[in-house]
Amino acid sequence: MYVERPSRLTGAVVWSRGTSDSTVGSVLPDGCMDLLWHEGRLLVAGPDTRAYVPEGAAGHWAGVRFYPGTGPTFLGVPAHELRDLRVDLADLWPASEVRRRTARVAAAADPVTALEQVTLDRAAVTDPPDPLLREVVTALDAGRSIAATADRLGLSARQLHRRSLTAFGYGPKTLARVLRLQRALALARTGVPFAETAARSGFADQAHLARDVRELAGMPLGELLGRG
Repeated sequence: MYVERPSRLTGAVVWSRGTSDSTVGSVLPDGCMDLLWHEGRLLVAGPDTRAYVPEGAAGHWAGVRFYPGTGPTFLGVPAHELRDLRVDLADLWPASEVRRRTARVAAAADPVTALEQVTLDRAAVTDPPDPLLREVVTALDAGRSIAATADRLGLSARQLHRRSLTAFGYGPKTLARVLRLQRALALARTGVPFAETAARSGFADQAHLARDVRELAGMPLGELLGRG
């Protein structure tokens, strides 16, 4: 069962999942990075550019999903260095600190809350995320063009691309596609017809939606939603 709730860390989501099956559904690109707890290990999930199929996924998982663009601030590493990767937190932070954090989560009655506290403790000793990054997400998620977004924020296209690589793991064009995919899925899951979903999400037509879903999710939209 998958459960999530808003985190006490602004914009983040805390989630947990328990499964006895070694295979679970694909994790789709969403512009986010996650701090993970699984079988006594602290891991980091970098930003995905395509569907990620977990291996060895049985057991209890807990995670903190950072708001798009904020993960690098808390984790201390540019997002593009972790693109399409899952790595041990010890590869990013001092081993002694990770051992201490790991022991604390392992000993906690509620690993989910303990993992959330790791991020809150980290946030207390780091600078807050650049508020401009949230504006980038808001503008692109509203369907603004990259040029209009850059102009609105007083950036050149090159500056926007460079800052996007660091914050999101990829350029604004890919981020816009990922956000558009998530908008479409949110509509389609409520039963909105695919043609209407495409129009309302900012796709040129239903065929355009179908192509993007196949490229980013690795399967047709109907299959992804379980309608097939």
